[in-house]
Amino acid sequence: MSDEPTKDGPRADKPCGAARKTQVQQEDSPVQVVPTGVGEPEGKVREGGKAVVPAEAAVLAVRNGVIFPGTLLPLPVGRDRSRRLLEDVLPNQKIIVAVCQRDSEVDDPGRKDLYRVGTAVRVLKLLPAEDGRQTIIVHGLTRVNIDDWLSWDPYIRAAVHPLQDVAAESKHTDALVLNARATAHRVLELSANIPEEASSVLDSITEPGPLADFISSLLPSEAAVKQAILEELDVDKRLTRVLAELERMLQMAELSQKIHEQVRAKIDKSQRDYFLQEQLKAIRKELGEGDEKTVEVEQLREKIVGAGMAEPVRKEALRELDRMEKLPTASPDYHVIRTYLDWMIELPWSASTTDNLNIARARRVLNGDHYGLEKVKRRILEYLAVRRLAPQSRGPILCFVGPPGVGKTSLGQSIARAVGRKFIRMSLGGMRDEAELRGHRRTYIGAMPGRIVQDIRKAGSNNPVFMLDEVDKVGADFRGDPTSALLEVLDPAQNATFQDHYLNVPFDLSKVMFIATANIMQTVPAALADRMEVIELPGYTRDEKMEIAMRYLVARQLADNGLTAKRALWSRPAVGRIIDDYTREAGVRELERQIGTVCRAVAAQVAEGHTRSRKITAQFVVKVLGPQRYESELALRTSMPGVATGLAYTPSGGEIIFIESTSYAGKGQLTLTGSIGEVMKESAQAAFSVVKARAQSLGIDPEKLARTDIHLHVPAGATPKDGPSAGVAMYTSLMSLLTGTTPRADVAMTGEITLRGLVLPIGGVKEKVLAARRAGIATVILPDRNEKDLVDIPPAARRGLRFVFARTVDDVLAAALRRGFTRRRRGRN
Repeated sequence: MSDEPTKDGPRADKPCGAARKTQVQQEDSPVQVVPTGVGEPEGKVREGGKAVVPAEAAVLAVRNGVIFPGTLLPLPVGRDRSRRLLEDVLPNQKIIVAVCQRDSEVDDPGRKDLYRVGTAVRVLKLLPAEDGRQTIIVHGLTRVNIDDWLSWDPYIRAAVHPLQDVAAESKHTDALVLNARATAHRVLELSANIPEEASSVLDSITEPGPLADFISSLLPSEAAVKQAILEELDVDKRLTRVLAELERMLQMAELSQKIHEQVRAKIDKSQRDYFLQEQLKAIRKELGEGDEKTVEVEQLREKIVGAGMAEPVRKEALRELDRMEKLPTASPDYHVIRTYLDWMIELPWSASTTDNLNIARARRVLNGDHYGLEKVKRRILEYLAVRRLAPQSRGPILCFVGPPGVGKTSLGQSIARAVGRKFIRMSLGGMRDEAELRGHRRTYIGAMPGRIVQDIRKAGSNNPVFMLDEVDKVGADFRGDPTSALLEVLDPAQNATFQDHYLNVPFDLSKVMFIATANIMQTVPAALADRMEVIELPGYTRDEKMEIAMRYLVARQLADNGLTAKRALWSRPAVGRIIDDYTREAGVRELERQIGTVCRAVAAQVAEGHTRSRKITAQFVVKVLGPQRYESELALRTSMPGVATGLAYTPSGGEIIFIESTSYAGKGQLTLTGSIGEVMKESAQAAFSVVKARAQSLGIDPEKLARTDIHLHVPAGATPKDGPSAGVAMYTSLMSLLTGTTPRADVAMTGEITLRGLVLPIGGVKEKVLAARRAGIATVILPDRNEKDLVDIPPAARRGLRFVFARTVDDVLAAALRRGFTRRRRGRN
């Protein structure tokens, strides 16, 4: 006989006693929760104030619940043994013993499965159910002890005797009662599943033992914990156990309440925000303003319409706006589209600056900003004149080519100022990713337009002067080739429909004045070079450097270092000393740095109070800058046969190079050193072949030459050198070595040599002539087909120089070697 667990039955996770009252009342049951002696049912259940418990009683096994004396609760009955007990005992015998099982999963409990202490209960009512199950309403009377198990069939019977509480009135007991009652009230306040009338019942109980039992029936503790409380006869100890369980339950209830309040606060805030947002929407709707998202969409629509976009571009922008309008504001795509539309709106689709095409004014601006460069200025003025006469014409893309420091970038700034356009400079040096120019697709996280579109947006006009600096230093690797994007940008026939990957719509670049700069054109791809008109900016002569320094550089460095012209009085000899002894460059950057060094020295003296002003002389320059950095070693290097002076053109301007050769016994082989490139090696092989072919006519023993190895070296071996223009210098060095003739110390030469002994033209004539002049050369040998290039050399740079134009290598030898060799060679011919 045992209780069957049902949805209405006692369980370990639900409170007993008063806690089950709610379930009974929902079935309209008249059951009440009462303590012992309060509201006692009719019938004789007491004699002399004590409950009458038979010595032999029927035992009802309860699966998962402990019944305390004084409590009233329902017990569902489902097992066969329990039904037989009720059929046999009721209605004659109303008192039975309820004992809790140790394991609620056991269907047929035995001796070891039941506790030995239970509760004598009086069955008040039997309630049949529709499904055949039964429920009894029981009232706990007193604790009983199982003395002996008498029988197990047809139901359990046992010999029992009542147990009495052990209580002694003391202040300790009173304190435990007060604490237990107060804590229980607090728990009842925080517990939503305990009936409200339990609090009034709690106040009506005055005895310590019944109070502990009533509170224990309310606790949602495990059956083993309640069983321990039931078995405790010492009232003080029982109250102590109950108080410990109450404290645990109170902590859990308070924590649960705290969590509940936090969740409720969040929910309340969300509901409040939602309510306010709805109110705000309603107010805006009444005022005709619409909600925030609607207002934002309408503002964007107005900006798109007023941005001056072309019709296809405007349609695309409006289509994206319609997509954004359908998306929630929390969607990631919403913000992606919003950023895209911001870029579209901010671009200057139709915003242009008005060109000031006053040619006379442009001439004044160019002359005021730059000294010299007459050819370049003339071409720029021609370009502006064509734009004035034919505004819709697509002019060529200008490309300024020249050594560093000659003013390529500042020329672009002067053009922008002369025309009245915005100026943009974008450095291409080291750029390897095409996306830097064209941008990324919007499918990438953090995608942005390319540098071209970004800079045009910053300029705020669609016709700025756009300088692409260092176009010769663009790289290419696995990330792409930026020059492929430049092909479209710098082609006047294509850039009207330039498409950035991010925008994905055409943007007109035909109104932009593109200007490219480069140090050399050899590294620029042929397709890109074909789209540009190359304007060469050669290096400055000494006189031009002097004028530039006195007009611009000195004034700029005085201002940068906090000086005035009165405090630092620069003299021309001082600037000339810097140009001659402390710089070797085609431009003026190093010259300006050295001038700045001298100005800082004067600033230090003025700041320390040593002087109020300083006249800067050549001696003061030497004192500040130290020993002379550059000096000519020409006489030392050409004082012996086998050394010839050549002229070379580098990205930094013109330079002189020395071709040295020596011979030793061997097998007629040629060794080349000096970090020279493939083209220069081929020139050396060609010169050596010409020497061997003409050896006998020049008085050189061919058999001896066949047994001689020659080593040809170009000093400054750590500096890479290449190009065909050193061919005649190599031929001269070899002839000087093999004939024992010393070359003239004041002669320098340049030109490409052929196997027939012809001298072919070369480039960079001006730079090479300026380098010869700086090195103290008196005679310059040039190919005769370069004679026309002398018009580009200022008269001041040609003054004092003698030019020899050679058609063949014989003309070169006649001018480069001493006369004795020339007479001997001609006599043999």
